[in-house]
Amino acid sequence: MRRAAELAAIRNAYRVLVVLWAGSLWSLALWVAPTLFFAQPDRHLAGLLAARLFAAETYLGMAVAALGLAFAGREQLRAVYIAVALLALNEWIVKRLMEQAHLEGTALGLSFGAWHGVSAAGYLIGCILVLWVIWKGRL
Repeated sequence: MRRAAELAAIRNAYRVLVVLWAGSLWSLALWVAPTLFFAQPDRHLAGLLAARLFAAETYLGMAVAALGLAFAGREQLRAVYIAVALLALNEWIVKRLMEQAHLEGTALGLSFGAWHGVSAAGYLIGCILVLWVIWKGRL
């Protein structure tokens, strides 16, 4: 009986963690990053700061997903794992292509703006997936 209560408390704490992570994902995209570009006249610096914050979200998401692996029924978190995979692709692949396109004018035939759009779409899909998991109560 006590063990069941402890497991329920751990699962509830995990739910709170996922909700907080979802809030940070959405707030970064909707308010923090746009505010950086509004408040910082140097767009390059604003972009570097935003990139650091998006990287932090990736690592936070990886930690949340890793903790989710500890639970039975973790297949219900599949959308969380896909969201983290999208963030990781953004961080380790798309970000490099954006940097190359910024420096050279193109990367794999796409401009910086196009790669930025790919990155934004991946991030948005990840945000929606995490929101969907919370909405469906799959935690």
